[in-house]
Amino acid sequence: MDSHTFAWLGAPIDARPLFAPEHAALMGTLRALTPADWEREAVPGWTVRDVAAHVLGDCYGRLGSRDAHRAGPAFAPGETLEAFVHRINRAWVDAFARVSPPALTDTLDLIGGQTARFLASVDPRATAVGVSWAGVDPAPMWLDAARELTEYWTHRQQIRHAVGQGTDTDPRCLAVVLDTFMRALPHTLREVAAPAGTQVRMRIDGPAGGVWTATATGERWSLAEPDGGTPEAGVDLDVETAWRLCTRAVQPEAALVRARVDGDRALAEAACRIVSIVY
Repeated sequence: MDSHTFAWLGAPIDARPLFAPEHAALMGTLRALTPADWEREAVPGWTVRDVAAHVLGDCYGRLGSRDAHRAGPAFAPGETLEAFVHRINRAWVDAFARVSPPALTDTLDLIGGQTARFLASVDPRATAVGVSWAGVDPAPMWLDAARELTEYWTHRQQIRHAVGQGTDTDPRCLAVVLDTFMRALPHTLREVAAPAGTQVRMRIDGPAGGVWTATATGERWSLAEPDGGTPEAGVDLDVETAWRLCTRAVQPEAALVRARVDGDRALAEAACRIVSIVY
């Protein structure tokens, strides 16, 4: 795949070395849970056990692509991607209600380990399935793999929060997660009409943070390195608000209250509608 085709997505991300440590961190979290912890609510309507079962389903899906296995659920007539994803996720989690936490943990250890090794071996230049929230289909494998890392990382944080632990702020993984989330910015701004050269800057504080500048090109917004200039709008976020905003654990209005906004308020508000999950 020609990397120049996707220059608007910004510089490629190499998430491959992080799958093994992320899997190990998840297993450490799960094996430390008490029986009561497994029944705590992790996200609305789902317990910790439900989220762990969902992660296992994601892993089986990835191994299916490794093995060129095509069988599985199909779209219903007229069904949107979001509705399809939510339907099959719910069916999978419901089916695993009969599986005990110890059995689920051991299975996830085995299958998750295989998944981590597979994702560590992919060719980042290959063509992959689309990443809907970035507005690209097909997508480069580097983005698809990075997206998958954000899935595992986010679900681990949901489990941690459910049992009273804070966000894991280890910058090795968090920096890649935030960088991946920000690749949704051009798609977020797709309906914002602005003169070519208009820039919107997003900054996330802390060791895992960074700066991302989306530039209007006339054809689309782009995260390619801007040719100088001063952003018309800037949004500064703390790490916790940033990742929660991208996963819709915080709504845009609440994020704006916590943010520091410079310049054009309407552009800043548009940038804060960013979503980096199927929502």
